[in-house]
Formats: sequence, C-alpha cells, structure tokens
Amino acid sequence: MDQLRQIETFVAVVQNGSFVKAAEKLGDSKAAVSRLVLELEARLDTRLLNRTTRKQSLTESGADYFERCRKILDDLAEANLAASASTARPVGRLRINAPVSFGNLHLAPLWGGFLQRHPDVTLDVTLSDRQVDLVEDGYDLAIRIARLPNSSLISRQLASTRLVLCASPAYLKRQARLRTIEDIAAHPVIAYSYWSGGDSWAFEGPEGPVEVLTQARLRSNSGDTCLAAALAGQGLILQPTFIVGADLKAGRLVEVLPHYRAPTLDIHAVYPSRQHLSVKVRRMVEYLAAAFKKPDWE
Repeated sequence: MDQLRQIETFVAVVQNGSFVKAAEKLGDSKAAVSRLVLELEARLDTRLLNRTTRKQSLTESGADYFERCRKILDDLAEANLAASASTARPVGRLRINAPVSFGNLHLAPLWGGFLQRHPDVTLDVTLSDRQVDLVEDGYDLAIRIARLPNSSLISRQLASTRLVLCASPAYLKRQARLRTIEDIAAHPVIAYSYWSGGDSWAFEGPEGPVEVLTQARLRSNSGDTCLAAALAGQGLILQPTFIVGADLKAGRLVEVLPHYRAPTLDIHAVYPSRQHLSVKVRRMVEYLAAAFKKPDWE
C-alpha cells in the first residue's frame, strides 16, 4: 500500500507540474508529497525527477516509469469502476448515434428490450450516415461500420458484415452475362454515396486483388434506396449483408461472381474513453454485444 501511495503521488506531481499543486490536488502537505517521492526513488534506487528551485523535469528513467505507472493507475481505476458498476443501477439520458439503415433494420427492434431492463434510462437515438464527433456533438456512444482508423476513441467489435455484389434475377436475365469481374464496368450500378472507394469497387479474386471502375446509374446516400433500385431491376449493387441478407436468402437478389470477395467490415460500438465509463454506456455495450453474437444477416 505504501508503494501504491508513492506511485499515486509521483504521478500527481508530474501531471500537476509541481509538488505544491500536487499537494493541493491530493489534499496533503508539500512536505509529505516530497517525502513520498523521495521514498519511491530510494525504493527504486534511481532518480525520477530533476529538481531545481524554479522547475522540475522527468529523468529518462522517470519518463518511462511515469507512463507505466499512469497506465497501471488507469487500469486500476477501470477495474474498480467495473466492480462497482456490476451492482450500480444505470440512470439518465443515453445519447446514441448510428448509421441509418443499420439503425432502422437491426437496432430499432432492440431499444424496447433495453428500456424494459433499465427503466431509469432514457434513450436519445440519432440516425445518420455522416460520421459524427462524439465529444463535440455530445454523444455517449456511436455505432460505426468500417475499418476503424487509429484514434483516441475506444471501441468494441459487435459483429461483422460482408459486402456482396448482387442484382435481381430479372436484371441478370435480360442483361449480358457477367463472366469476369471486369464485366462490371459495362453494367449500370447503384452506388452508395459514402462508399470510401468512390466509383472504384475492390475485390479479392482467385488471382489476387482487383479494382473495377463502375458507372453509376443511380447514386444515393441511403443503402435502403440502393436496395430498392436493385430489387426493381435497375442494376448491380455492392451492399452489406445486414441490408441484402434477407433478400439473398429469399431469392429476390442473387450474388454475382461469388468467387470474387468484397471487403468485410466490422461493426463497432465506440465511445470517447474507457476511463470513468458510465454504467448506462457499459450496460448498452454489453447488451448490443449479446444481441449481435449470432447476427441474423449471415
């Protein structure tokens, strides 16, 4: 326990920039703070801080030790929170952002069950395919369907979804047969506006990766609109299985050139920070992870 207090004091000194400010933060005297840091340095047999009358700075050993200690304290705080959260009751408003099609098709049926389990929580759900800034826009949680870039956000994978090249049987019957992936370039496609590749569709084929430049007959920022146009026989679509899965199973759509595989995307719950994660967010993430353990779209 003495070493833990020493570590907490050392981290506080570095984070607050001085022994005086650390003492104020910890509610202790400057002398006590100084003594604890000196005891820690003696225990480690190394100097952690360079001190002058005007300023302090970390030694090379101190900088490395500080980063490790900060992570240990963060993990300890999270463990304590998780333990207390297991018995805590979630309350208050929970603001969630999610993609439109996924939100309507697969999230909307789940909200009632969550509210029934947690009667003291209110949900504020916004559907948008535009990627929001969680902190700036004030969201507690967002659902993202993408290959997530490195960021400060914390994420938990809920499921995955495969992009499928498909069309209606009526369309395929009246159009020139698709024999190779390059044939797509001669067919009208129904394009999703937010697709990161633009008009270029990428696949992994028997001989490796290949990209095809497509010609959009219809372009929309709604996956549901793309689906409706494809069902009406207006062209090829490249859409995730959570949108087209049911129609593929029912035969209303047919997968085209199945030996060419489009990317698989992960479905994540993302939130700003693991530290001090509220009980309501934790419960929602756990609820969604359980709901999508065996997704019905595959």
